[in-house]
Amino acid sequence: MTLSTSSRVVVPGGALRGELRPPPDKSITHRAVFLSSLSQGTSRIVHPLKADDCERSAEAFRTLGVSIETNPEGDWIVVGRGLYGLREPASDLIYCGNSGTTLRLIAGVLSGQPFSSKLMGDKSLSGRPMDRIVKPLQKMGAEIRARKGSFAPLHLHGRRPLQAIEWISPVPSAQVKSCLLLAGLYAEGTTIVEEPLRSRDHTERMLAAAGVRLTVEERRVSLQGGQSLKPQDWVVPSDISSAAFFIVGALLAPGSELMLRNVNTNPTRDGILEILEKMGASIQHERSLVSGGEPITDLLVRHRGLKAVVFGAEIMPRLVDEVPILALAATQAEGTTEIRGAEELRLKESDRLTHVAQGLNKMGAHVEELPDGLRITGPTPLRGAVLDSAGDHRLAMTFAIAGLIARGETEIDNADCVDISFPTFWQDLERLRVQS
Repeated sequence: MTLSTSSRVVVPGGALRGELRPPPDKSITHRAVFLSSLSQGTSRIVHPLKADDCERSAEAFRTLGVSIETNPEGDWIVVGRGLYGLREPASDLIYCGNSGTTLRLIAGVLSGQPFSSKLMGDKSLSGRPMDRIVKPLQKMGAEIRARKGSFAPLHLHGRRPLQAIEWISPVPSAQVKSCLLLAGLYAEGTTIVEEPLRSRDHTERMLAAAGVRLTVEERRVSLQGGQSLKPQDWVVPSDISSAAFFIVGALLAPGSELMLRNVNTNPTRDGILEILEKMGASIQHERSLVSGGEPITDLLVRHRGLKAVVFGAEIMPRLVDEVPILALAATQAEGTTEIRGAEELRLKESDRLTHVAQGLNKMGAHVEELPDGLRITGPTPLRGAVLDSAGDHRLAMTFAIAGLIARGETEIDNADCVDISFPTFWQDLERLRVQS
């Protein structure tokens, strides 16, 4: 594997063997920064993900007057200012980069502040719809203007207190739910959020750990406004979305045997394990414990042939970020795999359905793009190709794993975008490859 300024070349061959502790969970790191900043007192975030997305959340709260420093052990020490102690930024601008989580969640917090702010993102984030948070926050009393009614930048002036609402979200979205629950802390009355399907529940688990009383049903969450948060020591487990690339890599590369340590197997996030096991994958759960309300497991993965599977909207909230790497797995499975209910992927960092289909087809796969998913016939041998990640970290990593099993070299343009979620991806991939 060779390095250039913006591309990587993946040489095929070799098994994945050894041990890996995947990067810390991105979703949990974001939320630990938010809840620590809104607590009154000092919190510690152990093993945070020090990647661009999470740094955006930390920098946003620094702009609002919160002290976030790194100690000699690499932990983040956060001196929270409480719900009502945030400071109006010297400049009203808060830049969120590529992080939709930062922008959507902090909009909920800023809706309860008595000052104006402006939330901006990079080109990719500025093309992602924000009306799904703008409309309910406006209903709660915040003044928000969005470009063309739906896109960043958002110009926001909060209101204190907000008014609690009952919001029925048209789509399952942990970011929308979390935004409204955070806004609900500043509201008079009980804020209720209901979803068509249950989305990931890290915010609910972590709010409860911080002392907030809330009621959680299958698709419905409610909390009373005016509650305070207690400072905590948050220990961040490994991210299953990052682990997914090496799980599939070990399944597909002959001779592989890989131990993935400390993986978060939250039941609202573990859909990839369920689907891969239905495909016949060899994934052994070696150790399980609970930390900070989150289940954590060591996973031993061995190479094994896969069979096709059909899945759709009912499981999509539990694996939406893993669809690109599952599509790669399907190219090597016996039969026709059909993925439906995945239209949300058209609104991510890129149109992931289009780009993953184009990239894998360029490598010789048989991938049919559907309006809401993909139809993939396998197994097909892959050949090396020149591929563009479209600046999407999950596509770059998917194409890198595809390159391992392809015939001939694979060149991935815009490959350094992996830093968004997995800064050590390329080093870990090289370290774990064992040539026969």
